Amino acid sequence: MPATTALRRTLAVLTALPLLTLAACGYGSQARDDDTVKVAEGAEKTDGLESLRIGYLGNVTHATALVGNQKGFFQKALGGTEAKYAAFNAGPSEIEALNSGSIDIAWIGPSPAINGYAKSDGENLRIIGGSASGGVKLVVNPDRIESLKDVKGKRIATPQLGNTQDVAFLNWAAEQGWKVDAQSGKGDVTVVRSDNKVIPGAYKAGSLDGAWVPEPTASRLVAEGGRVLLDESTLWPDERFVITNIVVSQEFLKEHPKAVEAVLHASVDTNEWIGAHPDEAKAAANRQLEKDTGKALPADVLDPAWESIEPTDDPLAATLGAQAEHAVRAGLLEQPDLTGIYDLTLLNKVLKAKGEPAVDDAGLGVQ
Repeated sequence: MPATTALRRTLAVLTALPLLTLAACGYGSQARDDDTVKVAEGAEKTDGLESLRIGYLGNVTHATALVGNQKGFFQKALGGTEAKYAAFNAGPSEIEALNSGSIDIAWIGPSPAINGYAKSDGENLRIIGGSASGGVKLVVNPDRIESLKDVKGKRIATPQLGNTQDVAFLNWAAEQGWKVDAQSGKGDVTVVRSDNKVIPGAYKAGSLDGAWVPEPTASRLVAEGGRVLLDESTLWPDERFVITNIVVSQEFLKEHPKAVEAVLHASVDTNEWIGAHPDEAKAAANRQLEKDTGKALPADVLDPAWESIEPTDDPLAATLGAQAEHAVRAGLLEQPDLTGIYDLTLLNKVLKAKGEPAVDDAGLGVQ
């Protein structure tokens, strides 16, 4: 299949998905509970904005957004501007919302960011900061798969065609010498694209042999009797790779830099607080997950999931470039020009003010 055709098909799938929201935090709605910091009466509005809309996924890999929402870090930083939140089930839906102006800033995985940037010819978004590394595992049925070579011929789930984990699994399978048609998922391994919420049930029913998934889905599978066969972090230099970025629409960044800086300041403060208060942060993230999804994670799922995530302000830009190359090799993406996908100016300003070293854009920053 020509690369351009593959790109069109993949992007069509990624952008045609309906906007999905989680039960307790409606699209564009403000999350509320006793811990949530309210807009201070009489406080000055940041950049004159009445509100700023933040999107994220209900995953442990979006811990910064979960904790920042639950503990009120974003609201504190925004002063008289109301922080509003929308929780999504999938990154492509966030890109759709960002493009439509329904949200302003989003926590999102690398593949949707790459695809969104490539599809718009570099016009729709900028990555302005990092958020998390790690938290992705290949979990298998130990009765069917005992070693990595046993994965061949089996049915392995990923969350979505062309999403970050789908690309990673296809690349890993290719490195084993196995051939898989990226679009259909058929080949030496059968790739079953299924929503993270559905995968544990399908695994329990026996229709899957394993899954390459983010947390907390990976730990849910382990709780169902699965075994971690491979932690993706072991495949990366220094065992670090970007799993969550912060992105903003270019228009919003241009028009409201003070508001963007405030959110980045809150993100850095949140990550610092998570590092200093890991148990409290884990509990806060779980409370927010309960609000967003209607159900908290049990300890046997939450604890291992939390341990595998590393909050980070560094976007680990070199690993994003590698992930784009993986998508190209898999036939899911035509070679993109990612120059300009990063603008880390405001993040580095925040880090400098806190006495922290600057982070690097790996040559992919705004020229």
